[in-house]
Amino acid sequence: MRITSLTLRDLRRYRDTTIELAPGLTVVRGPNEAGKSTLQRAIELALTRKVTSSAGDMDGLVPWDGDAEARTAIEMAFTYEDEDGGAHVGRLEKSFRGSKGQVSLQLDDELITDPARADEELAALSGVPTEGFFRSTASIRHQELASLQRDESALRDRLQASLSGADRGTSRARKKLDRALYALQTKGAKNPGRLKVAEDAVADAAARLQAGEDQLLRLERDRDALAVARERRSEADTALTERRAMLEKARQAERLDAEREAARERFERYRTAVTVRDEIAELDRTHPSPTPLPVLRSTVERLRGVERTIATLIAQLEGEVQVSFEVPPEVRWQPLSRWALVLVVVGLVVAAAGFVGRLLDIVDLGLTPILLGGVIAGIGLVLALVGFWLRRGDHVQSQLKDAEVSRRLRGRSEIELELRQAEAERDDLLQRLGLETTEDAETSLREEEAHVAEIDTRRARLGGLIGEEPLEALPGRRDTAALEIEQKTAALEALGPIAKEPRARERLEVEVGDAERTLDRARDDEANAKARVEQNPVDAEEVAGMAERLASWKEELAALRRRERVYGRTLQEINSAEQATMQRATRYLERRMAPDVARITGDRYRRVRVDDANFGIDVFSPERDDWVPVTDLSQGTLDTVYLAARLGLVRLVTGDRRPPLIMDDPFVTLDDERAPRALELLREVSADFQVIYLTTSDRYDHLADKVVVLDGPTAADPHVEPEGATPA
Repeated sequence: MRITSLTLRDLRRYRDTTIELAPGLTVVRGPNEAGKSTLQRAIELALTRKVTSSAGDMDGLVPWDGDAEARTAIEMAFTYEDEDGGAHVGRLEKSFRGSKGQVSLQLDDELITDPARADEELAALSGVPTEGFFRSTASIRHQELASLQRDESALRDRLQASLSGADRGTSRARKKLDRALYALQTKGAKNPGRLKVAEDAVADAAARLQAGEDQLLRLERDRDALAVARERRSEADTALTERRAMLEKARQAERLDAEREAARERFERYRTAVTVRDEIAELDRTHPSPTPLPVLRSTVERLRGVERTIATLIAQLEGEVQVSFEVPPEVRWQPLSRWALVLVVVGLVVAAAGFVGRLLDIVDLGLTPILLGGVIAGIGLVLALVGFWLRRGDHVQSQLKDAEVSRRLRGRSEIELELRQAEAERDDLLQRLGLETTEDAETSLREEEAHVAEIDTRRARLGGLIGEEPLEALPGRRDTAALEIEQKTAALEALGPIAKEPRARERLEVEVGDAERTLDRARDDEANAKARVEQNPVDAEEVAGMAERLASWKEELAALRRRERVYGRTLQEINSAEQATMQRATRYLERRMAPDVARITGDRYRRVRVDDANFGIDVFSPERDDWVPVTDLSQGTLDTVYLAARLGLVRLVTGDRRPPLIMDDPFVTLDDERAPRALELLREVSADFQVIYLTTSDRYDHLADKVVVLDGPTAADPHVEPEGATPA
């Protein structure tokens, strides 16, 4: 996220001022009281503060010379990238008026005016969820660096708050637990702890009770048994109550989870339906042809017929009318037919004569005459077939010549008239469609059919998603489903870890059943013990009273010991969680800080070590050839190391988000050699993060992408004290 311009209205010394910022490194220079810190505060408020905030510090932001109705307003233009790396433009306007505060967040074509949603979108874009988180990471003040190095626990909590996004105050919690454990465990005679008092009271009651044990041994045993039974019953009752409460939470979580999943299904369905509805509306507005599909289809069909008619008429008009009156050639098939008939007759006669002569024994020439006659008759048949084929060909040729003569003799003017009428009809049809050629009409028909098919497909999909539900109600139902998801999720979060445990209800149902059986046994044991005590004829009121007091002290002692275990376990878990968090952060910081510190210090300090236990920072000293605490070094080196730590923390806790880095002259203690190197480092950092550097010096101007010069105040007190007067 990179801020391009910032407009401030009624904010301290700014009545109505616009400041343009570079996407990389911007140096904002001005003398004291020029409004540099106000500019830093304005960016913090714009990114993190709710417009409905009624905190007391908001009243102190209005100009001193402003009217009573003046309220702070901030406008910010910025650019950001989406997950695919695409560049976008946004604009934010916030008017801080308490419960009447207004916000306007423009992200491309989307306008957001809901304060809660606007803050969520800003947190997602910048990676900065809260104001405390921003001031612990990307918003750097020089005086905060100086104060951190004087208080180790403050540094520890501040860096840990940067990892969690909120001030967890683990140091304060640890101190409270230490004090509570001390109050429980101290053994001093003059100032005993609560455990010591309870233990002494139990011992004293036990000693007094021992005196009557010889006479009331059986009664004492019965009363002891009763006290134990009562304690067990009380513990079983407490355990059952706890398990039942947890079971009810588990059932409620199961129900809420099912309702949330149903709401998610509805949200996805309505969200998809809204998208499909918008797509259908867009398709309805963007038909490729202004002519409805049925009309277009029938017109194109008519165009096709007209084109075929035109093609036929053009083909008929090709060439000139030529009539030939030449004498047709002699018919070729008639001689062949005659010769075929003669050969068939001769062959049959020869074959018959040979057969008769052989049959009557007149002349016996064998089979030769028969075969010769058959061959002659076969040749005659072949010639007859050839003559038939030639006759058929002459007949077809005659018909074609007759048709050609008929076509050529037809009037050419009539065909041309039909052609002109067909072309006029074609032009009229194309004019109706607003097209130039039949091919354009065919193309338009195909596009329109595909477009209508796409609309029908999406309407079918929309019908499958919502059925007969009204389209105008879809956005509201989608938003209702989204709100229900948020409500169910918030309710699940409020239930605590039990809502995230798988199969928690089944486990707790088993535990409740076990606890109920345990309670029944404890009640039976208590009833039996009480019956034995009541049946004892010995008058043991004093012993019974002592036993009850002893049981009471034992219960209190057990409760104190349980509290001691809880406090100890809590302290152990805090230390363990803090150690795991610190190890991850310290290793990352060591890798990020070492090259930055080496670069700023001219390779004087190349190695940095961060302690997992107390977050102390050491550097390797070349003079001592050993590690030294950074607090033993000069203020300039100390500021360098802590600045490198803050830069590493920004990368660690913001992930893939890139909030702007705002620095209030953290290099004021650096010399003329280290300060330019440090700013060169910030210039490289500005490739990933927008850097806004606030300073009173002009020694960084040549390294900046843009320099913004602020004018200092010019008003002066005109009052002059008279000579000899003592100032009040």
